Amino acid sequence: MFHTGKKKNEAAIENHFNQKLILPMILGSILNPINSSIMSVALIPIGQAFHVPPSETAWLVAALYLATAIGQPVVGKLIDLFGPRSLFLTATSLVGISSFIAIFALDFWWLVAARILLGLGTCAGYPASMYLIRSEAERTGEASPGSILATLGIASQTIAVIGPALGGVLIGAGGWKSIFIVNTPLSLACILLGYFRFPKAPPEAVEGKKLLAIDFTGIALFGITLTSLLLFLMHPSLSKIAFLIVAGIAGAIFAAAELKIKNPFIDIRVFSGNIPLVLTYARGLLSGLVAYSFIYGFPQWLEDGRGLSASSGGLLMLPMSLTAIAVTRVTGKSPAIRLKLIAGSIVQFIAVSLLLFTHHTTSVVLIAFIVLLLGIPQGLLNLGNQNAVYYQANPQQIGASAGLLRTFMYLGAILASAANGLFLKSGANTPGIHHIGLFCGGVTLLLILITVLDHSLSIVNDKAGVKR
Repeated sequence: MFHTGKKKNEAAIENHFNQKLILPMILGSILNPINSSIMSVALIPIGQAFHVPPSETAWLVAALYLATAIGQPVVGKLIDLFGPRSLFLTATSLVGISSFIAIFALDFWWLVAARILLGLGTCAGYPASMYLIRSEAERTGEASPGSILATLGIASQTIAVIGPALGGVLIGAGGWKSIFIVNTPLSLACILLGYFRFPKAPPEAVEGKKLLAIDFTGIALFGITLTSLLLFLMHPSLSKIAFLIVAGIAGAIFAAAELKIKNPFIDIRVFSGNIPLVLTYARGLLSGLVAYSFIYGFPQWLEDGRGLSASSGGLLMLPMSLTAIAVTRVTGKSPAIRLKLIAGSIVQFIAVSLLLFTHHTTSVVLIAFIVLLLGIPQGLLNLGNQNAVYYQANPQQIGASAGLLRTFMYLGAILASAANGLFLKSGANTPGIHHIGLFCGGVTLLLILITVLDHSLSIVNDKAGVKR
């Protein structure tokens, strides 16, 4: 009797998601958001320390997302080939190394280099998590990832809550260098938990997969395209037009080369044959463009244009992430993906439009309301796009597909950095934040149009279990 009951319990455990995987998945997934949110209140102090304007400190944002935009699909593909464990351990080690480089940075560009390394280090967390969710679903027979995806979403939003406030406190206590200290314990925790809890890839699978060629040419061309485009966008002018030309040529060669390779870095043919997935990536780019324009532009205005301290600015960013957490928790298990995306994009438009009513004496109440309102699309759009990719992607390419979603979001962040550098060129003043509001309003209108007209989301709803 006893043995029968014990066997039933063991069988029940075998048929459920391995709970030991959740903590390292969460820690790996939050590395990027904490370093994004904590930097938002540090740009002004860093600019003052190195005597560089907001148009230059924007490189600290752009450099991280350039590295992640290139690194995410690379690491995602490698995870699909070799499993998550070795890639996760290598990448999270870079996070710890980057913190030491940043703390002892000799000048501003050393700090930019540290952010590039940090971006590469944060590439493995998300695709590794998506890979493990898919593999656990296949092992247990439980196809719905809703609760696990919601847990990851809530964790990312929670850390985004802590980031600005923690950054403000650390800067107030020990200066801007102290914001990089948090990466050391996070890196160590990821290494230890990943080593002991992530499954090892089967030896025979690894041996066979090592024979597959990695598309280094495609990776290089993709990197040249994005880097050249960024160099133009950060300071757009006729004198920089050569960078735009190089980006166009490299991008065309990249696309042509990828179509001819058996195992391409980015399978262009997947895009042409999976329009719903392409539209999801487009939504990821547009929503990321708006979100990051606000996340990095607004705190600078709070400090420079509104005259608040870094710690006060950090605290005022709290409502956005608190709202995002609440929205993610309430809607996380709901399969209504299309409704989440439509509602999120409409609320985002309303929120960024309110930026046009801000000025140097705007009440803290209105500021807090705007920040709070932007938390709603932060929760709905991130979760909606993440769930859509899960149902739209080829199951055999889930790691690479998930990495590409982040790549498009980071492309949005890169464009946001360029936009903020342009609009805040004369300083983070009120006219600058108004220009950001107008720009984001136009982008969000395009996002609404794409989402409303995307009828393929009804099919995603059916797969997710929405009852008509």
